Amino acid sequence: MIVCYARGDGLGHLTRLRAAAHTLAWDGEITVVTDSPHAADPRIAGGWTVRGSLDGLDGLGGLDAGELVVDAFPAGLKGELRLPEGVRATHLARRLRWDAYRERLPAAPPRFHRTYVLEPLEAEHEAHLRAVSDEVAPLTLTDPPSEPVDVEGWLIVHGGPEAEVQDLVSYAREMAGLENRRPAMTLVSPRRPRRLPPGVAHLDIYPACPPGPLVSRIVTAAGFNAVRQFAPWRDLHRMVPFPRSLDDQFARAAHARRAR
Repeated sequence: MIVCYARGDGLGHLTRLRAAAHTLAWDGEITVVTDSPHAADPRIAGGWTVRGSLDGLDGLGGLDAGELVVDAFPAGLKGELRLPEGVRATHLARRLRWDAYRERLPAAPPRFHRTYVLEPLEAEHEAHLRAVSDEVAPLTLTDPPSEPVDVEGWLIVHGGPEAEVQDLVSYAREMAGLENRRPAMTLVSPRRPRRLPPGVAHLDIYPACPPGPLVSRIVTAAGFNAVRQFAPWRDLHRMVPFPRSLDDQFARAAHARRAR
């Protein structure tokens, strides 16, 4: 059994785990510890056992785990993670606001058999992971195969709060106006906003990538998965970074723009 520790209420942790499971060819039972309400969606977590906690973490809550995979936060979301003796632990590292997160580290931070670095990290963040990991290696995630999102015009994708969805829709409409265009627009989001402007269609599709051949512009936030998944279409991709307590979307967007 592989147990994945992915505390957090967003969609990003689960999407990253789906990609990791596919990339690393995890075989057998997968149990995911998460707070995310998206774990109730069988399109996202189908085939996984979902738990809300590890019952204090001693002995991994009684689970017979061959490996513990810790997503994003090396000591858990609030620094709560303590690794039992004898458990093989792997960390999936994405960029954090390290100045904010390092204050949450316990005096004896968890150690890992291996850390996979999924994107460029701050130097101090990477130095910490090298100090607590037997091995550090880069890993490029690949998503499971899926059908293209086959819509015409501009594609707006976001699984976050409604206020941010509204901001992305407004940004796309303003950009179209500045370019003197009137493209068809489709929002892909788990929930339809209460105030969606006329002419903007809504779809609840998961996954929201790859885009179909008729998509001419892609608008997203600068979360890890959006930037990673739409990198092959970087000429079409426009991103709006949003502030997060621990995720550095602004640095990620800047790096992606330099790469473009």
